[in-house]
Amino acid sequence: MSAEAAGPLIVQAGVDLVDPHDCTDDPDKLALLEAVHEALVRRGPDGRWWPALAESWSVSDDARSWTFDLRPGIRCHDGAPADAEAVAWSVTRMARPDMGATLGAPAVWAQYLAGAKATVVSGSTVRIDLERPTADLLDILGSGYVLSPQAGEGEPVGCGAYRVEARAPDGRMTLRAGEGRGMPNPVLHLQGVAAPGARSAAVADGSAQVASGLDREAAARLARQAGVTLVGHLSPTAIIFLFNAARGPLQDPRVRRALNLALDRQALVSGVLGGAGRALDGFLSPMHFGAPAVADTDGTDRDTARRLLDEAGWSDGLTLDVTCPTSLPDEAEALTAAVAAQLEPLGVSFRVELVEDRVAYANRVRRKEIGDLCVFDSSPMSSFRVLYEKIDSRVGGSWWQGYCNREVEALLDRARATVEDAGRKAIYRQCYRLLQVDPPWLYLYNHSRHVALAGRQPGWRMRGDGVLDLRALPAL
Repeated sequence: MSAEAAGPLIVQAGVDLVDPHDCTDDPDKLALLEAVHEALVRRGPDGRWWPALAESWSVSDDARSWTFDLRPGIRCHDGAPADAEAVAWSVTRMARPDMGATLGAPAVWAQYLAGAKATVVSGSTVRIDLERPTADLLDILGSGYVLSPQAGEGEPVGCGAYRVEARAPDGRMTLRAGEGRGMPNPVLHLQGVAAPGARSAAVADGSAQVASGLDREAAARLARQAGVTLVGHLSPTAIIFLFNAARGPLQDPRVRRALNLALDRQALVSGVLGGAGRALDGFLSPMHFGAPAVADTDGTDRDTARRLLDEAGWSDGLTLDVTCPTSLPDEAEALTAAVAAQLEPLGVSFRVELVEDRVAYANRVRRKEIGDLCVFDSSPMSSFRVLYEKIDSRVGGSWWQGYCNREVEALLDRARATVEDAGRKAIYRQCYRLLQVDPPWLYLYNHSRHVALAGRQPGWRMRGDGVLDLRALPAL
């Protein structure tokens, strides 16, 4: 077997190596970014932050100054040292207003790092001083991939375990591990295959050794296949309807709560997803820091929902305008119809506008050009980021839709300055409960997904954030 051919083939929905300082929650893009690049910290199997380029760190009592001690001897793929100078340069680049774009929303990272100063303390130590307390800074720096200052802006050069060795005309990408990195698979090949069924078929016929992002039907085809390991996991991305709390009926918290209380989410999971999901009764997935591992309540109370609608003046019925994409989530139309059917006995009906262009749809949401509610998702694996970017009215972020809860905002300020994990976790749990009573969104579910691997891999598990860690794959 040739050197180029050696190594397993991984098929995922897309293979796209974006700028490392873009803001993305796409698990396929993150899988590739994390193989080629390294940040100060990275997600561990438990979903928490583990040492990466930084072997240790400390934070000041006021959560405004962070000091990182770096692993010695790490170099970027162009030979430049991945030292304190490279970290400082990379953090400064990440904080620029032209970086951190996602779906038309610019400067995601600058929201947190504007005014930050990265200081080289020594060749192996860097300090980051912030204008505001940020006890969850690791949620930002986990995407702060360290780049070679020598490479400049043309094509960023990272210091990850793998480097890109080749890109074929058919889109296949070959990665090769650096010397001394100790990767179980020194060479990896990645291929974009859009259809989940085609990805599962590639593992079934032996042409691929790993397939990620498999839905229920694609996974079912492999469930009894000899010589294939199928591993299920819950996606932390929350499928929701954003409420337009700036105008219309959903300005009223009684109406927002009534709609949440009226839903049988487990019936939605069963009917729309064929059971491949988990009902969501709050604004965070169970994998998020501070969220309850087990739902506090089943969330369904139609008698109270009807009373709240009556109190809000909608006893004679309520028609809501719904903005709905035709993809991402792909079940958006079926989901909207199923939610409408559940709300109909309460006198609530939907008037649906379908939007086919998903990027244009996201831009409409960002510009607050939605009806009374719209199908959307919430993907950052960070309780802090979700609250700050989507719920805090003082920020008015890209996906914020007019909601305001001063008690939650005061708790967020406390969380920013609470360095101790247990205390901060308790604050986010308080936010979770408050946002059940006064919801900014219609909470629906998280998807279940599967990864297929060739051979028997009894000890292998998917990482808690739903990203395939290419460095942690077993030898294939």
